Amino acid sequence: MENFSLRPKGDFTWTAKYRELYILTEHWLSDLKFYKEDLHFLYHLVDKYFISLINKENLEEMRNLSSGLSETSINCDRLLEKTSKHLTHLAELIDDPFKYDSHKFRSEHEELENEISFFVKKFRKIKKETFTDMEPVIQKEVKKLTP
Repeated sequence: MENFSLRPKGDFTWTAKYRELYILTEHWLSDLKFYKEDLHFLYHLVDKYFISLINKENLEEMRNLSSGLSETSINCDRLLEKTSKHLTHLAELIDDPFKYDSHKFRSEHEELENEISFFVKKFRKIKKETFTDMEPVIQKEVKKLTP
């Protein structure tokens, strides 16, 4: 498991107060919203240069890129929804600490963290692939604009 920089090392998930988990989860939700906006930008970038990118040599590459962006966007939406629900449950736990089984809830929290960590790794990979594929096309555009 990759630890998020906002989460203290060790067994934080199992020893933290619900308010601390709430703050951490708010950060996750904020980060996921940022990733969603970043994905929107990547879609826009590919869409803008789509004609320049499509040719016989890289048609399969573009299909893979488009598929990867779509899959990443779907995963981001799913995690946004799951994290929002988790945040709601945390708020309920702060109000009534006996509302849910603490061990089960903390296990779910750890699982969500792992899912977000996995998502971030995949997101970074698709973002790098997108920029790698876009770089030659954008460089051609820049050369056309510079005298």
